Amino acid sequence: MSFIIIENVTKAYQPNGAASRTTVLRGVSTEIEEGEFVALMGPSGSGKTTLLTIIGAMSQPTDGRVIIDEVDVYGLSEERRADFRREYLGFVFQQHHLLPYLTALENVMLPLVITKLNTKEKRMKAQMALERVGLGDKLDRLPNQLSGGEQGRVAIARALVNEPPLILADEPTGNLDSRTGEELINLLRSLNEQGQTILMVTHNPEAAAATHRVLKIQDGLLMSDSAEAGRREARPMMEEVCAD
Repeated sequence: MSFIIIENVTKAYQPNGAASRTTVLRGVSTEIEEGEFVALMGPSGSGKTTLLTIIGAMSQPTDGRVIIDEVDVYGLSEERRADFRREYLGFVFQQHHLLPYLTALENVMLPLVITKLNTKEKRMKAQMALERVGLGDKLDRLPNQLSGGEQGRVAIARALVNEPPLILADEPTGNLDSRTGEELINLLRSLNEQGQTILMVTHNPEAAAATHRVLKIQDGLLMSDSAEAGRREARPMMEEVCAD
């Protein structure tokens, strides 16, 4: 059974005062295997970020199901769904959302606040996560003392600290220059090679080229899915340009 199953997912909104609904997703179905690195691409307004938030247990679909590791995510109560998010999912956002008055170590410790670990154990896990992304020597730096790429690495470490099975990344290179973005994508690729499952929204064809396959979405419809062609080898950004 696939690790993630998206089954006929629809999402529609009805803005206040509007006579009709706006449909953002129109019956999207796909599957993702454990250990895959998948890119989700599409023009602005295509529904890609909406789909990511639905997979991330943050936005209930109007219709359809999301099954992760055999768990029907929206069949859970809101409280249990919050527990599921914490246990199963790590999030990396374009803006990073680091707290400016906390050090790198303290920012990475944030997801551990509600765990039963003691302070020493939380610090140890956060330090290990930062070492994993190559920032073991910058634990006490504030965000404004780090480069954009280093801030992105802190954000990835924070997503990893609970050791979630799935990382969801929304335009992680969107605010970075090309070289720094390349370094960040290659870090994600390295984590994937260690077994991490990753789904990444991106508009960057070169970033998508570092993944195993690309899902393309337009006007709320999944236009193409290379899954049937089989899993292709992911390569560093500098070595391949996405042809899709």
